[in-house]
Amino acid sequence: MRISFRPSLRVSRGQLVPRGGVEIHAAAFLKHRELIMDASLLDNAPELIRIFIHEMFHFVWRRLDNKTRKSWEAHLLKERERGVRGELGWSSELQKGKLKENAGPRWKYYVCESFCDTAAWFFLESYHHDEITLGRTARTARQRWFRQLLQDRQLHI
Repeated sequence: MRISFRPSLRVSRGQLVPRGGVEIHAAAFLKHRELIMDASLLDNAPELIRIFIHEMFHFVWRRLDNKTRKSWEAHLLKERERGVRGELGWSSELQKGKLKENAGPRWKYYVCESFCDTAAWFFLESYHHDEITLGRTARTARQRWFRQLLQDRQLHI
């Protein structure tokens, strides 16, 4: 796997661009096993670690079996049924806000982003960040789910 840093990362229509687009912290290119992170993160170790874990879990998500993915999706569906608000990171919060239904590509993208944001929170639970807006009860349930995931198997990137 290759990891590199570049200044002022921006993306437009799924492509890194030199200007315009949307500012991002990192981009994971799963097929090429490449992770590109914004160089400004080198000045903020806690944020670098949080974003790194999130991005690494995109690689983990890709290698999970369908049963585990479906289990995570079922967990999120239960949250939605209960009207749980908030998330554990900006990327999943943004995607959650765009959802109109619990199906289709937008839903699948949210499920993945939520998994990755939850992983970053799980491993850095003591790190407080204003992007963590999910309530305590939902956080505890997600923590139990991740503990079970890690108890049962090794994760592969």
